[in-house]
Amino acid sequence: MSTEKNNLFYRNLKHTIQQTMTLKYIFSVIENDLQHLDHNLRSMVGARHPVLHAASEHLFAAGGKRIRPALVILVAQATANNNKICSSHKRLAEITEIIHTASLVHDDVIDECLTRRGIKTVHNAFSTKIAVLAGDFLFAQSSWYLANLNNLEVVKTISKVITDFAEGEVRQGMTSFDLTISINEYIEKSFYKTASLIAASCKAAAMLSQVNIENQNECYLYGKHLGLGFQIIDDILDITSSTKSLGKPSGSDLTNGNLTAPILFALIESPDLKNLIDQEFEGETDISKALSLIKQTNGIQKAKDLAEEHIQTAINILSTLKKNNSNHYHYLLLISQYVLNRAS
Repeated sequence: MSTEKNNLFYRNLKHTIQQTMTLKYIFSVIENDLQHLDHNLRSMVGARHPVLHAASEHLFAAGGKRIRPALVILVAQATANNNKICSSHKRLAEITEIIHTASLVHDDVIDECLTRRGIKTVHNAFSTKIAVLAGDFLFAQSSWYLANLNNLEVVKTISKVITDFAEGEVRQGMTSFDLTISINEYIEKSFYKTASLIAASCKAAAMLSQVNIENQNECYLYGKHLGLGFQIIDDILDITSSTKSLGKPSGSDLTNGNLTAPILFALIESPDLKNLIDQEFEGETDISKALSLIKQTNGIQKAKDLAEEHIQTAINILSTLKKNNSNHYHYLLLISQYVLNRAS
């Protein structure tokens, strides 16, 4: 291994260790809640049919960062009286993760993705029919548990998310390989696909804490901007990271004609990239050429700047929650910083 490659390897290793340690530190304050969540997820999605049960087991065995339920618990602690969360908060965290997982199952079918979190996707391990049914089943289960929270406003808030998912997928499908898509349209689609769930679940956690509407809306905006930043960073990593670190094929956005922030910014500088996308990557090496062209532009840095804008907005909103509890504000601040640092 050359000296340059050796240095790059150790820089990447150091970064991975730092990221893991940061996430472990953030989650340490809610470790028991997250362990309980992992245990509950499997029993909550237990299906009578063995194939659906096996598909659900396959999904949750892969784990995941659990950022969404962690945010629900941290917002709950920051807004609840005496920072004591109730059983409804914990159930909301579980519902949030089930909805997120259901959306991933359907996403993988649409994108024809073969791996997720380093293991076979449900449609690859079973079949497309089973994957669609498993996703539907998870959405149905989440709706059942959501209704049992017996809080109509929370039900309304979270239910809208499932509509938003469908809206986001339709928009993405309708603009595949569309070189005229704007950054604003990209942000709108990113809201529907990612930020909507994070925003709604943060607001719902505040609702269950029975804080005033102003604070509920601030929690929503915090989640919205954090979610947008999270999605932009994800889109950067799809270009800059390896398949192994992503747990799914790198460059999959390009392959599917999904033009994300770093690609849209790169297009401004690179006519050659525009030609490759216009031809829908006819050649065998066109994807690798496109990835190389993007890295030669300022597209990735401009996308990082855009992500930082949204995350900084989310951090600014946290100042209101700080008045209630500086300790849990600190952890929400850290998780916001973690999201940004993922692309460092």
